[in-house]
Amino acid sequence: MPTITIPIEDLVFVVATLVGGGLLLVTVLVDDILGGILESLHIGFDIGGVSLMPPLLAFVAMFGVGGLFATQVFDVHGGQAALVGVAFGGVGSGVAYGMFRALRRAEGTRPFSVADLVGREGSVSVAIPAGRLGTVYVRAEGQNHEIAATAAVDIGAGQPVRVTATAGANLVVEPISAQAG
Repeated sequence: MPTITIPIEDLVFVVATLVGGGLLLVTVLVDDILGGILESLHIGFDIGGVSLMPPLLAFVAMFGVGGLFATQVFDVHGGQAALVGVAFGGVGSGVAYGMFRALRRAEGTRPFSVADLVGREGSVSVAIPAGRLGTVYVRAEGQNHEIAATAAVDIGAGQPVRVTATAGANLVVEPISAQAG
């Protein structure tokens, strides 16, 4: 029975392709687990807002692809195949960096919460009886939001108020004229 011999360099390139590509796929699907683990340990490696893992794994995977390409298509071996692998790896790393950077830029910012409204001014839309709920208009994120609010004193509709605290999902407000005194 004939035995099949695989050159060691091809084996190295296949392993690099499978390991790098597999881990890159896991990274893409599970949102960079290893980067998250390193970040939780306060070991932060990123370049321009992109974790180091995706470009590094893309380099390893494309190094393997390029090396296999060199040995099978160009019929070059050893150092020359490794150089072709490094060139492919560099291109793959650059493409991965560009894609992950574009995805990072496309992420939205954190939405505002009622706690972000403390200190802002607004106006009462539905009168607020002392210790009870009414509603106020507060401007945030470029829009007017009508939010339930309470106050220690009676505040009539249309009166200007300042948000002083939050109470659950409600705001605690006080009339602006009370602060001037």
